[in-house]
Amino acid sequence: MADQITILAVDDQPQNLRLLDAVLSPHGYRVVPAISGEKALHQLSESDVDLVLLDIVMPGMDGHHVCRRIRQDPKTAFLPVVMITASGQQEKLAALLAGADDFISKPFDQGELLARVASLARLKRYHDTINRQAEELRRWNTELEDRVAAQVRDLERVGRLRRFLSPQLVDVIIDSGEQDFLASHRREIVVVFCDLRGFTPFAEASEPEEVMGVLNEYHQVLGKLIFEYEGTLERFTGDGLMVFFNDPFPVDDAPERALRMSLAMRDDVRVLADGWHRRGYDLSMGVGVAQGFATLGRIGFEGRFDYAAIGSVTNLAARLCGAAGPWEVLASQRVYHAAEPAVLGTEIGALELKGFSRPVRVFDVTDTGDHRER
Repeated sequence: MADQITILAVDDQPQNLRLLDAVLSPHGYRVVPAISGEKALHQLSESDVDLVLLDIVMPGMDGHHVCRRIRQDPKTAFLPVVMITASGQQEKLAALLAGADDFISKPFDQGELLARVASLARLKRYHDTINRQAEELRRWNTELEDRVAAQVRDLERVGRLRRFLSPQLVDVIIDSGEQDFLASHRREIVVVFCDLRGFTPFAEASEPEEVMGVLNEYHQVLGKLIFEYEGTLERFTGDGLMVFFNDPFPVDDAPERALRMSLAMRDDVRVLADGWHRRGYDLSMGVGVAQGFATLGRIGFEGRFDYAAIGSVTNLAARLCGAAGPWEVLASQRVYHAAEPAVLGTEIGALELKGFSRPVRVFDVTDTGDHRER
């Protein structure tokens, strides 16, 4: 039986052990005999015991010594021990001092023996239940700690993703658990590169706090629009900023999104520039937009990774940005025609750009098609 009580009976007289077995076994108890203190301790190390009936007077290791050894072992420290003695009150006191929970006088009364065994067996079961619940609680705490640690890792992962992805994309990634996009891959993207005109002389002539104040205002405006248009922010480089579309998740209208975002950036930063001008800062903005294939994925080293695009399309966007005048949004022919009629602009001709062997046809994008005359 799974819930059967096991009693270790310890006595150097075999007839006493047989008597205990004859009394206890018919009541469902399992009696394990031991004819010496040494054998009793060996049985305790080998078997699961619920209660010990221990004779005091035995050759070699007496009952007091056995009881003290039981109490010294953490595994059996709370095991119920009933001393069996034929001696008087002084011997009973010594048994209690040795750590016994109860005692029975010889010759024992069967009813008393069964009552005391039943009472202590219940206490042992209660103690086992408490230990089992404590172990379950420990396991639950461990599982909870593991879950909290996993959630912290998820939060850290989300924090890393939010450095270069829009909130909408981060939500998709977290929901799906998908991180394959971090692996190196090739895809056609639209790249937006922008920076501030006049920033270098401004930074040279201004206090660091003034420069940081302007950059904070500038980045706040641009960051809001990047998230709104669901672009992927690759990097900030002082006043320079690079965003791309169509990766890590494809979008059907990448050219249109890129140009609409660029025009919104131009307009919002122009509002900032009015305030800067009143403070004596002569700053404006230029934007370059290009489309082409790039290799994308995670770059860096353990503990510090970025998600980057590598290819001539990023250089083209940067060169177009460099060629743009104040408040101009210059786009390659491919981007401009792909976004029509959602945007308006004029061709400014073929430009010779550093690093490109052939002239590049360029369009000055001035407005969205929403304002086209009907």
